[in-house]
Amino acid sequence: MKLLTLALLSASLGLLSAKPNVIIVMADDLGIGDVSPTNPDCKIKTPHLQKMADQGVTFLDAHTPSSVCTPTRYGLLTGRYNWRSRLARGVLSGTSNHLIPADRPTLGHLLKEAGYHTSMIGKWHLGWDWTKDGKKIDFAKPVKNGPDINGFDQYYGHCGSLDMAPYVWVDTGKPTAIPIREEGVTKKQDPYGWYRKGPIAPDFEIEQVLPHLFQKAITRIEERVKEDQPFFIYLPLPAPHTPIVPVPPFKGASKMNPYADFVMQMDHHMGQLMAALKKNGVDDNTLLIFTSDNGCSPEGNFDALAKFNHSPSGKYRGHKADIYEGGHRVPLIFRWPGSIKGDRTTNSLACLTDLYTTLQDITDQPRKPLGGEDGFSLWPLLSEKGDTDRKNIISHSISGHFAIREGDWKLCLASGSGGWSAPKEAQAKKQGLPAMQLFNLKTDLGEKTNLVAKKPDKVKALLALLETQVNQGRSTPGKNLSNDRKVTFMPKK
Repeated sequence: MKLLTLALLSASLGLLSAKPNVIIVMADDLGIGDVSPTNPDCKIKTPHLQKMADQGVTFLDAHTPSSVCTPTRYGLLTGRYNWRSRLARGVLSGTSNHLIPADRPTLGHLLKEAGYHTSMIGKWHLGWDWTKDGKKIDFAKPVKNGPDINGFDQYYGHCGSLDMAPYVWVDTGKPTAIPIREEGVTKKQDPYGWYRKGPIAPDFEIEQVLPHLFQKAITRIEERVKEDQPFFIYLPLPAPHTPIVPVPPFKGASKMNPYADFVMQMDHHMGQLMAALKKNGVDDNTLLIFTSDNGCSPEGNFDALAKFNHSPSGKYRGHKADIYEGGHRVPLIFRWPGSIKGDRTTNSLACLTDLYTTLQDITDQPRKPLGGEDGFSLWPLLSEKGDTDRKNIISHSISGHFAIREGDWKLCLASGSGGWSAPKEAQAKKQGLPAMQLFNLKTDLGEKTNLVAKKPDKVKALLALLETQVNQGRSTPGKNLSNDRKVTFMPKK
């Protein structure tokens, strides 16, 4: 009996060690036009991401669930559209309380249940609960309801975007240092490197945050390879979001502007990360995923980049915050040398909510009622055994405007961009523009010709599909679920 038990245990451990390590790197405000794998006309040098693409699979029609930070992070981690949560629009701040409750399944929980050690390193931006004395944060006391309640064994990060105070590292519930002063840079002082004034800890250096986080991730890899357990690292970057602070030798390296320099620096660190996987002998059995949380922000200075014939949004309209493609169509690259054939691109439709279901398949876990409600597995496509089942996708802008796409047809439930580019909603309404916009992306990738008046049947069909998916609480097969709030999607008159 003992021999049988040992044999079963040995077999179990063998299966466990065969599971791939998983690293998800999510850039912040990186446009689909900013890297060569998704833009052949890219003027920014990104050789390491190109190498990753050459050795992996690049999605050319991949989308974030939202065109802005916090909601996309929610969608990626839960496999659920962000607008089903209590956050109807906008983003959280650096002092917001936690958004994802402990009983909501996440990638952290999913991989932990599959036997993984789970880490979050980087920009959280989903809120956690600082200990407060009135309105003032007590940095000497623990943080509650951080990534640890969302399935992460360890975490090391900053609560909001890198331009949001407080500038304090938190290591699995414990602030690493207490702020002793306030710091900030105005847009007038530095139009690229600005960040809001607020408390900053002695061990928090704005310009060193990006390399610091990559080094933390590399150190975590070195620690985990010594253990007989697969690891999952979620590495959400603070770059190239503001403050845009490239350091030498990248400062000025692009000959374009600091944003392009910062993208080059991020690419360099991706090269260091891939080198660390090889050095530690886990390259073949590590699934590395790279993406962005939304399109490029206007802070990257589109006009300055245009002088060099570079567009962060590539051939697409709009940018961060918008319902147009430039707001939510992003790079998505998978690399797993031991199991995924490389040097491939695909035009199959994908959403970052699909990562949940994809990893569910890769780790051989069953579908459950909650978790991945809006995720379709990409594994059949990655493994060359088929295609994804995703036929449609719902997108969401910073102001809470919706778009739904099926096939080549995309219906935007907004008069304008639904975000920051022209025309903004107030301007669009003043101009008397229609309340909705219908585009055929096959013939009009730049979303220039509104066909809403010419195709009423298509508008009706897409609205019916949107209503069904909203009311079902899911877009995948399964029992109907509830949204966390009453979700309305029709434009206000």
